[in-house]
Amino acid sequence: MTVLSTGLACRCPRCGRGRLFQGFLKVVPACPACGLDLTAADSADGPAVFIIFIVGGLVVPLALITQALFDPPFWLQMAIWGSVIVAASLALLRPAKAIMIALQYKHRAGEDRRV
Repeated sequence: MTVLSTGLACRCPRCGRGRLFQGFLKVVPACPACGLDLTAADSADGPAVFIIFIVGGLVVPLALITQALFDPPFWLQMAIWGSVIVAASLALLRPAKAIMIALQYKHRAGEDRRV
């Protein structure tokens, strides 16, 4: 299993079968399928920052193009793009966090490498 495929599926980074989340964003303590300890898995603010850049990079040009072509009222722009931003951010947050955890597992982040 690749980092991207396990991350997008929100599955265990080792076996690819067990679910990674309990609830919306809370990581399970251990994989139910293979027993991988996930208590140290911490993606911090990385996924949120990436999502801000991705969603912002998509929405701002689209909003500017919409304004230039159709000149809708300000309240309509705010209603449309505010909803798009919230929906896209919520849709991307879980897979982004799962990808970050899978990358940490792959690169053994947090492990003491001194021998």
